[in-house]
Amino acid sequence: MLENSSFHNCCELDGPGSSLDWEKESGDGTQPAEDSRPFWVAGTLSSVLIITTAVDILGNSLVILSVLRNRKLRNTGNMFLVNLALADLVVALYPYPLILMAILHNGWALGETHCKASGFVMGLSVIGSVFNITAIAINRYCCICHSLGYKKIFRAWNTVLYISLIWVLTVIALVPNFFVGSLKYDPRIYSCTFNQTASTHYTIAVVVIHFLIPITIVTYCYLRIWVLVIQSRRRVKLTMKPRLKPSEVRNFLTMFVVFVIFAICWAPLNFIGLAVAINPLDMVPRVPDGLFATSYFLAYFNSCLNAIIYGLLNQNFRKEYKKIISLLWIPRLFFQGNSKDGSDGQRNKPAASSKDQPIETNTL
Repeated sequence: MLENSSFHNCCELDGPGSSLDWEKESGDGTQPAEDSRPFWVAGTLSSVLIITTAVDILGNSLVILSVLRNRKLRNTGNMFLVNLALADLVVALYPYPLILMAILHNGWALGETHCKASGFVMGLSVIGSVFNITAIAINRYCCICHSLGYKKIFRAWNTVLYISLIWVLTVIALVPNFFVGSLKYDPRIYSCTFNQTASTHYTIAVVVIHFLIPITIVTYCYLRIWVLVIQSRRRVKLTMKPRLKPSEVRNFLTMFVVFVIFAICWAPLNFIGLAVAINPLDMVPRVPDGLFATSYFLAYFNSCLNAIIYGLLNQNFRKEYKKIISLLWIPRLFFQGNSKDGSDGQRNKPAASSKDQPIETNTL
């Protein structure tokens, strides 16, 4: 996933603990001056980051707690949602505060180690989110279009392996950045991020493998689901395939909205980076700093949106959000409420034999 498209706007760090001095460069066109940044960037970016960080931490924490507390939400499909929430949460805990400090100091003053670590964690979150959204689409596709084999494919332990594979592939995808030297500070957006002009071939590979291919897979899965949903509504008599449950359709629509918003937020930055990587000498002068900064604002803001979407479109999450927020005022009731939910579920659940498998619900 692209996070920088500048050909000449990134700065090397002199070493740990050193401050950046691009404004002192000799004016050779390779380092931008601080005053070349649009005047509105600092205030707007800091406002976006403060709001995003607060909503990110609150919202994604609510998602994780909701799945842990509510038995209806505890299923293999929602394990990917928790994983996606963790991917969104990590940027609010480390990179975003560092960017706010850079805005406060009008430059990066935390040294090379934090710069590279911040860029790495940012990439970990972004690529991890892409892979998780892809996994969620495949999960929904198997659940709705191949329901007979769904429970076998997405058993609990199989899902744990899939999630582990997602993070292994994410780390592998980020390792080349340390070899091509692409983790650098960009003064336009006060961030240590990926300089995609460090290697044209690597940049193109990143866009194709970490954005275009996942988007294509997700689009295919959701198109197949849409076709099945439309067909199921037109059928009057039962066919060989079971009719779709309303909850399945609602869950599909929720995750489809998550995918669409993610694509909208990240597409501008990726296409700018791809265009610059293919023809840097011609494209760099045509990309205004304001356009690049705006594309970054969209990308930053996406990390806090998923939890809001769940709350707006899914009744179970919305109810659990309200319970958690109200119970957090009295911590003792939070744990009592959790125990009560579990005991009520056990009382209402019919007795099952030891051979019975846990029921997989399609509730988000």
